[in-house]
Amino acid sequence: MSSASKTAPTVRSRATNEIVEVAKTVLYALLIALALRVLLFQPFTIPSASMEPTLLEGDYIIVSKYSYGFSKHSIPLSPPLFNGRLFFHQPTRGDVIVFKLPRDTKMDYIKRLIGLPGDRIQVKHGTVFVNEKPITQLPQGQTTIDLGGFAQKADVVRESMPGRSYITYSVDPTQPAENTDVFVVPEGHYFFMGDNRDNSLDSRFPQENDGVGFVPAENLEGKAQVILLSWNKGASLFKPWTWVMDARPSRFFHYLY
Repeated sequence: MSSASKTAPTVRSRATNEIVEVAKTVLYALLIALALRVLLFQPFTIPSASMEPTLLEGDYIIVSKYSYGFSKHSIPLSPPLFNGRLFFHQPTRGDVIVFKLPRDTKMDYIKRLIGLPGDRIQVKHGTVFVNEKPITQLPQGQTTIDLGGFAQKADVVRESMPGRSYITYSVDPTQPAENTDVFVVPEGHYFFMGDNRDNSLDSRFPQENDGVGFVPAENLEGKAQVILLSWNKGASLFKPWTWVMDARPSRFFHYLY
């Protein structure tokens, strides 16, 4: 047998082994990335102004998946592997949380947790009451915000609750959404509101009216921990110069509490 005929199978064998090793490396990398995404952290981009000024459209945030335990929604595509939550930890009122929209679990929403199971929530002239007690408010003046494409004056209000202090916007405290009936949060559910009170579709609006309604514990995905990066609205993946020109470096690595 010639030396050429002996060498050919050896070369093919080495090439096959190299392809197998590369495939293994890629597979291991994908499994590690999936494990990190399911068990630890997941990135989200803020698509709307409903959480201004805490979160701005274009903020790129990191959410901790382990904060409240795990549900089927912790896994990409929400496969029906189990019901409820594993290693459940009760969220804290005031947390900023990403959750699956109850009426369409393909959609992710982010809001601030206001009501825990059994709480009585009511908004009266822009003041939020939890179990008949108002959340402390401190006026901070006014600002101009974009509301439906129109510039509007908004009251800037600092709200404080145990362990939490954050800024909210309120354009018109006489609006129906700022003057609600009493919501009694069912067991195993939560009540959420956006910080931009007149520009947030949240638990004040029932699901049958395209709102959020009460959110089941199973739908919680994780706690917003940090604004990693941030860009203005004009930034685009396909316009590399906007990565610098439209960056908001003052918001980079900003921790959320």
